[in-house]
Amino acid sequence: MLTIEILTGTFYDESTSKFIEKKFSLDMEHSLVSLSKWESEFEKPFLGREGLTYEETLRYYQLMVLTPNTPPEIFQHLSQKNVDDIQEYVSRKHTATTFNELTPHRPNREVITAEIIYHWMNVHNISMECQNWHLNALITFIRVCNIKNSPQKKIPRHEQAAQQRALNAQRRAQLGSTG
Repeated sequence: MLTIEILTGTFYDESTSKFIEKKFSLDMEHSLVSLSKWESEFEKPFLGREGLTYEETLRYYQLMVLTPNTPPEIFQHLSQKNVDDIQEYVSRKHTATTFNELTPHRPNREVITAEIIYHWMNVHNISMECQNWHLNALITFIRVCNIKNSPQKKIPRHEQAAQQRALNAQRRAQLGSTG
C-alpha cells in the first residue's frame, strides 16, 4: 500500500506567527480490483499497448484509493512529487522473486485484461483475497505458479557443458587459478 500526503492549503496562524500546512493523507493500492474497475469504466485494456490519457491516468489514481470518504476534489491538489511517487509505486515489482531467463522466449501477444488475470487466478486456485495485492506481485505469483506447475524441461548436454565451462572460468578468474 502507498500512503501519500497531499498538500491542500497553507494558512498563516497569527497566534503562533507561523504558516500551517493543511494535508490530506491518502492510502492507495495498484491492484487487480482497481484495474478491473478502470477497465469496466473505460472498456479498454489497462495493460494495453496504447498509453493512457491524462484523464484516464487520473481516474485510475482515483480508483486506487483505499481511504474512505475521500473528497473528489483532493486530486486537484496532486503535486508532481505525488504523481512521481504513485508512478514509482506502480512500476516497482514488489517482490524478491527473480526469474532466470536461460533462453529467450517469444513475447506473448495476448492482450491482458482483468478477466484474463482472474482466469489465471482460477486456473491456479489462487484465493480471491489476492486480487487486493499489488498487481505486479500478483502477476509474479501467477508466473511462479505457471513455472512450478509445468513439466521441467531438460537442458541439452551441450548447454549444460557450456554453463559448467562458464562457471569454471568465472571461479578460476575469482581465485586467480589456472585450473
